[in-house]
Amino acid sequence: MSGNRYYSNHHSVDQSDRAVPRNLRQTGDADIDLVISTRTRKSPFWHFSVEEGCYEAAVYNHMYHPRSYIDPEDGGSEAEYDLLANHVALWDIAVERQIRVKGPDAEAFVDFVTTRDATDIEPVRGEYAICCNEDDGILNDFVLLRPDDDEFWFPIADSDLLQWLQGVTVGNDFEVKIDEIDVSPMQVQGPKSPGVIESLIDDAVEDVPYYGLLEATINDVPVLVSQTRFSGEAGFEIYVREATTNAEAVWNPVLETVKDHGGAAAPVNGRRRIAAGILSFGQDMDHETSPFQVNLGYRIPDDKETDYIGKAELERQKEAVENGEFPFTHKLVGLKMAGEPILEWASDFWLISDPETGDECGYLTSAGWNPDLETNIGLGFVPAAKLQAATDLPLDDSIYDADLDLEFEVNSPDEHAEEPGEPVYATVAKVPFKESANPSAREQAKIHDRGEMEE
Repeated sequence: MSGNRYYSNHHSVDQSDRAVPRNLRQTGDADIDLVISTRTRKSPFWHFSVEEGCYEAAVYNHMYHPRSYIDPEDGGSEAEYDLLANHVALWDIAVERQIRVKGPDAEAFVDFVTTRDATDIEPVRGEYAICCNEDDGILNDFVLLRPDDDEFWFPIADSDLLQWLQGVTVGNDFEVKIDEIDVSPMQVQGPKSPGVIESLIDDAVEDVPYYGLLEATINDVPVLVSQTRFSGEAGFEIYVREATTNAEAVWNPVLETVKDHGGAAAPVNGRRRIAAGILSFGQDMDHETSPFQVNLGYRIPDDKETDYIGKAELERQKEAVENGEFPFTHKLVGLKMAGEPILEWASDFWLISDPETGDECGYLTSAGWNPDLETNIGLGFVPAAKLQAATDLPLDDSIYDADLDLEFEVNSPDEHAEEPGEPVYATVAKVPFKESANPSAREQAKIHDRGEMEE
């Protein structure tokens, strides 16, 4: 995909339920360098990532985010996957900027801006949560932390949530202070991660329950440790306090311990998180995406008595979906795809076609080769009407557990096609695609919430 030509934005793909359509022009990779400047923030760990071989980066939350470390000739993304799946990897995720809500009304404020009941979140715990706008769009998703009675942290995905949260307080009577704090997280991911954590802190891993928080020290620096992950593998997050000052004091012993356990610094593994059914904000969903489109309908409660932003529209949509309607044009599904292995980050939303008509009807949001399944897998938006015609199930979260005999075609670049210029076949698959060593944050939250409903 090169040359001096413009590419259609593919108006044949129905995006009538969006104010700003996704840019579906298939422009391919560009032979350009990422300019490193002072306009974009460097994380406290950025220089360590460079020292460990980071050669590709993206911009996330106005910060540089490491995306590739191991050179292709040394195994590239396949070697990075092996580190995560079979050993242990250290991820620099300082791009998850920490927004703190603190004050006497912190709980009431968080209850108002998230769909979940904040009163159920105990101190020194975390819970998966989402923020929506009044029109049902997802503004952010995160594992909401409550380190103290009157304090919550939002480790945000890629969006300017700080400004929105501060804006919500205008004209309201919440007695809270909302600011960004100098706390940066790193993740230790993989089957050997419990051993790494036990080597770093005095407490046993059993003292850090899933979504639990533990105050600890590493090299005399106070940190907050949680058992959460963005991989589906066993994993922990280490939140470094006063990270601008303490970066070296924590990163160095953590990296040394990871290497002692056969691991290395590595990027966030997009292909593993797809297999776990974990969504990426900005790719798989955004502020014009309804939770009911993307396997997050379970996060819209039936019994939350207090008001929250988006409640009226979300409850309306919940009722509509339960009655067999679908108040959206497209729904996200899992796809198993033929073709050559997809080992690099996709630069476009690849188009999805109807194999019966050949018409372009949707688009892929995330894709990658999974060595464990020995196939390409992906997440993509397909027409809700076509999906509904293939099943008697409502288009709620239960569709992700269903066996559907439904095929599409994915118009991938020639390097991934079986035949140049021809699309590859894709079949709708269950999500998550494979069992995780530990369920993903969303799947664990579903299990937890379903258990509460059955009690």
